[in-house]
Amino acid sequence: MSPIHPAAAQGYAVRADAYASGRPGYPPAVQGWLRDALGLGPGKRAVDLGAGTGKFTPNLRATGAYVLAVEPVAAMRAQLQQRHPGLAVLGAAAEHLPLPDACVDAVVCAQSFHWFANPAALAEIRRVLKPGGALGLIWNVRDERVDWVAALAAIVAPCEGGAPRYHSQHWRKLFPAPGFGPLREQRFAHGHRGPPAQVILERTRSVSFIAALAPQAQQAVMMKVQALIDATPELAGQAEVVFPYETMCLGCRREH
Repeated sequence: MSPIHPAAAQGYAVRADAYASGRPGYPPAVQGWLRDALGLGPGKRAVDLGAGTGKFTPNLRATGAYVLAVEPVAAMRAQLQQRHPGLAVLGAAAEHLPLPDACVDAVVCAQSFHWFANPAALAEIRRVLKPGGALGLIWNVRDERVDWVAALAAIVAPCEGGAPRYHSQHWRKLFPAPGFGPLREQRFAHGHRGPPAQVILERTRSVSFIAALAPQAQQAVMMKVQALIDATPELAGQAEVVFPYETMCLGCRREH
């Protein structure tokens, strides 16, 4: 049986293009986090685990570290390799990494850890990390303190079924984790600027369980999202809007 959750396997396979175009990047502050909290820099080796289409990959490469991307969904890997020529890419699941023991300085999971937040994956991550190596978890989280963002979340939530999500916080139950030190958290304000069709509509289409819906059901969701845009003064008729996020960065180290 595939370890990939069906919502990810199906949704990301059919809408990898929407993921690439509709998802936000990351704030400049993550560069300091990668350097200071995770210890990345020239001469280091990092795994971009659950790399998707490579949204976070440029941040890792900018540190000067050698980067190996691991992504189990073939359609996402195709986007990844197209957007990042020359990047080393493996098709593998987090529970079965085809890497030697203690071979990397950091494993970074950007928008991905909730999909494989289980003891087997965490043990495998610990296995490939060098003693003292870092596990980094990062998510761009919608800022639902903004009314229209909360309304958008209310449209999307009934469709999620049993799909793992950051918001469920189930992934936190793994910590404190055997063989790892304490999980330390930093937060950075972030905003995705662009046309509403990109930063709101395409962002919604890129959600795995929305992408996996039957066409008629998906269209019904997107009509509700468009109606929300049309009814919101700060969004309606705007050529450019800002979708507010908070970027959550968490890290811990493999103990010796």
